[in-house]
Amino acid sequence: MQLDPTDLKILQQLQEDGRISNQDLADKVFLSPSSCLRRVRMLEEAGVIHHYCAVVDATKVGLEVDAFVQVTMRRDVEQWHENFSKALLQWPEVIGSYIITGEANYLLRVRARNLKHYSSFVLERLYKTTGVLDIRSNIVLQTLKDTHQIDVGLMRDGS
Repeated sequence: MQLDPTDLKILQQLQEDGRISNQDLADKVFLSPSSCLRRVRMLEEAGVIHHYCAVVDATKVGLEVDAFVQVTMRRDVEQWHENFSKALLQWPEVIGSYIITGEANYLLRVRARNLKHYSSFVLERLYKTTGVLDIRSNIVLQTLKDTHQIDVGLMRDGS
């Protein structure tokens, strides 16, 4: 989908405040409310905007541990990828999972209440999953940047 400058303004505003009213959004991007709503719906239908959500502060709800975990699988185990993919969907501690390049096969982002909870997750779930060969954890000491927003400057065509 080709995004014009008005689409980019809409995306910027919605990333800053997903609960903004259509009227306020239209005012900020200099469109009539009906034109603005039509553009937002087109962005949604095209999958550019794929959902809206509230961003919860994990530490304020008792999840003190944030870890990035590299998981390496044994390749001699049949259906290792399919089995691991199914298993991780059952783990609420895993808030992000990625297939990556390099020595490891996966990178997981894990949130836990404390180190005891995290340790239990690693020992009782990860290590017990068929095909897991190696796990390397990196515990976050301090978060410098954590955002879901994509800078609209990155969205421009070739510029």
